[in-house]
Amino acid sequence: MFNFKDSFSYIWPTISKYKWQFYGIFLLYAARPLLSNTVVPIFYKKIVDLVANTNIDRHVLADSLFHYVAFIAFTFIIANVLVRFGQFMLSEFQSNVMRDLDNLAFSKLQNHSYLFFADNFSGSLVNKTKKFVKSFESMHDMAIDNFWNPLVAFVAIFIVFFIQSPPIAYVFLGIYSIYVFIAVFLSKRKIRYYIEKADADSRITGYLADALTNILSTKSSSASMREIDRFGEATEEVHFLRLRAWNFSNRQLIVQSVLTVSVQIICLFLAVELWISGKITAGMFVLIQSYSITIGNYFWDLGRALVKFTEASSDMKEMVDIFKRTPDVLDLPRPEKCRIKDGNIEINNIDFQYEGNVEVFHNFSLSIKKGEKVGLVGHSGGGKSTITKLLMRFVDITSGEILIDGQDIRKITQDNLRKHISYISQEPILFHRSIRDNIAYSKPNASEGEIIDVAKKAHAHEFISKLPHGYDTLVGERGIKLSGGERQRVAIARAMLKDSPILMLDEATSSLDSVSEHYIQDAFNELMKGKTTIVIAHRLSTIQKMDRIIVLDKGQIVEEGTHKELLEKNGMYANLWNHQTGGFLD
Repeated sequence: MFNFKDSFSYIWPTISKYKWQFYGIFLLYAARPLLSNTVVPIFYKKIVDLVANTNIDRHVLADSLFHYVAFIAFTFIIANVLVRFGQFMLSEFQSNVMRDLDNLAFSKLQNHSYLFFADNFSGSLVNKTKKFVKSFESMHDMAIDNFWNPLVAFVAIFIVFFIQSPPIAYVFLGIYSIYVFIAVFLSKRKIRYYIEKADADSRITGYLADALTNILSTKSSSASMREIDRFGEATEEVHFLRLRAWNFSNRQLIVQSVLTVSVQIICLFLAVELWISGKITAGMFVLIQSYSITIGNYFWDLGRALVKFTEASSDMKEMVDIFKRTPDVLDLPRPEKCRIKDGNIEINNIDFQYEGNVEVFHNFSLSIKKGEKVGLVGHSGGGKSTITKLLMRFVDITSGEILIDGQDIRKITQDNLRKHISYISQEPILFHRSIRDNIAYSKPNASEGEIIDVAKKAHAHEFISKLPHGYDTLVGERGIKLSGGERQRVAIARAMLKDSPILMLDEATSSLDSVSEHYIQDAFNELMKGKTTIVIAHRLSTIQKMDRIIVLDKGQIVEEGTHKELLEKNGMYANLWNHQTGGFLD
């Protein structure tokens, strides 16, 4: 069940940074219900009583009437001036908070592990972030216009009634208390429907982003109609949940409209009875009706706002659920100072499995000496890429320990660990920024000369120089404007610039043509000097010169040695080598 207090506890620290604006807005906005909706009708009451009194001389009456009109005009002016100040303050306050909530949501997402992003659509996460920030704006607007203003008006009017006629005050309090109780009760019942609708909305946004990201696969597989049908099934679910939530809201509004009209009729009937019995004046009769209409309109708007507030609350809950989720990989509260310098790696008796999957490693050990170049090979699912994820702490081991230069990597921060590792993934994805920014991402303060130097070593300078804007060329979303090989060479240049003691290449040259690979292999040989290097490749030719090749099968080391030694053993590695097609494993 949704708990608004739970969500509010996450946004209050941000709001409290601007608490004087927060409280000031409510005070300034109180001017309208307090002055325009409460004080002004009192002057109207006095005017009606004066006009209804035929015993007063018209000249005396006119003088009093002009005074009351002046008071009314002055009150309206003051109320509007205060509210306008409140609007300026509101704009600054909401803009500040929305900026901070955007930053909060982004930082919370950044804290989550690799597995979290593997399990969630990026499009869905973007949608949840946008709705989280937008829901604050909507809820804050409603808190002022539809909750605060009616509350101020209700309390002020109750006090006036209590002074003028206590019985009217008690009837007024009782009727609207019942109204609010029913409205809140219906809103609580409805929120489950809106939560389900919000979840479905985010899923469909994620599905849409996923489908558009993979549009090339869709087109090349002639699968457009299949994707359209699948998307249609997803939108049908959203349609059902949306219609159910909206129809419940419509039924709620019917109930609230009946209550609103009933309250106004009751107030009118009561006012007529009191006037006939001589207990109230004509002015008081007008005052009761004025207040009744004002409060009726406020509470009708309140009922409609509860519908929107419920929807906004449901949108906020999606992101709050992510805030509440503990990241899979956490730094210690008091991490050790990072002592990584040489890159000596010790993996000792580790166990690991992905959530819900079979065990990948059990009592697995591996040692890699400082400066050693190691190749990892084996069939898919053998654990090669998992080793790189564990070393980078994208995921954490279940038991055992991983040491780098004798230091347990779980005892230092993830950021400090990764500063000492250069990593090139199997399918590099670039930021939609310039090529210069992408290369310098690992070293933002790099000079132009350093950037060009590593680009040349990665055999990227040639194609970059031919682009219309050179190093200032934007690469498109995920680097789509570049070919696969070009993206990979930019990623290699970035890793070279980082110049970390540990280098990890996950099938890093699989997308390069033979000529480019020759040049890049030379650059890698230079880059690897003095560095601990781990290379994963399906193209076994890329790791022939490694100091050691480790063959993995089902999470176990089945063979290790140099390329020549493993061929002489005529075991699994030799079998893989002999069954390559065009340099790739079958």
